[in-house]
Amino acid sequence: MELYYGYYVIFGIFMLISWLVGNKLKSRFNEYSKIPLRSGMSGRDVAEKMLHDSGIFDVRIESVPGKLSDHYNPLNKTVNLSPEVYQGRSVAAAAVAAHESGHAIQHAKAYSFLKLRSALVPVVSFSSRIMQWILLAGIIFVNTFPELLLIGIILFASTTLFSFITLPVEFDASRRALAWLNNAGLTSGQEHQKATNALKWAASTYVVAALASLATLLYYVWIFLSRR
Repeated sequence: MELYYGYYVIFGIFMLISWLVGNKLKSRFNEYSKIPLRSGMSGRDVAEKMLHDSGIFDVRIESVPGKLSDHYNPLNKTVNLSPEVYQGRSVAAAAVAAHESGHAIQHAKAYSFLKLRSALVPVVSFSSRIMQWILLAGIIFVNTFPELLLIGIILFASTTLFSFITLPVEFDASRRALAWLNNAGLTSGQEHQKATNALKWAASTYVVAALASLATLLYYVWIFLSRR
C-alpha cells in the first residue's frame, strides 16, 4: 500500500493543477469569445486565409462536435474546428483556428518535432494499451522479478517522451499563428494580447501533462531503484 501512496499523491497534485489550468483556459476562451474580430472573419475564414497565404491548398477545414475539440489531423490533412471556433467571429476563434492551421503548416514544411511525434504515435499507442498492467504486475513482483517493472518503466518513458516532444510542436504552432495574425493585420493591440493569452493557457495544459508524466515516471524509477 505504501508503494501506491506516492502515486496517489502525485496523481492528486497534478489532477488539481490540471483542473485549475483547464478552468482558466475555459474562462479565458469564454471571455475572448465575446470580443468580436474587427475584420468580421469566422474561424473557418481565418484558417483558410492562413493556409492559402502559406501556399497550402490541399488541407480541408471541417467542423467537428465538442467544445475545445479543435485539432489538426495529418492523416487526412484536415483542420478540425469546434462549432464555436468554426463559426465564431471572435478573437478566441481566430487564435484557435490560426493555431490549428499552424500545425498544418508544420506538416507541409516537414517540421522536425512534428515528424518525430508522428513517428512515435504507433509506439505510444502500443505502450498505452499494456503499460499499466505491466507496471502493476512489476510493482507486485518488484522484489522477485524486477525486470518486469523495468519493462513497464521503458514503456511509460515512451509516453513521457511523447509528452515533451509535443511541447515544441504546440509552442511553434502558436508562434506561427500569432505572427501571422499580426502580419495579416487581423489582430493588433489589445486583440493581439488577448489572442496571445488564450494560446498561452492552451499551451499550459500540455506543460502540466508533460510534468505529470515525468513525475510519475520518476516515481516508478524510484520504486525500481529502492527494491530490496
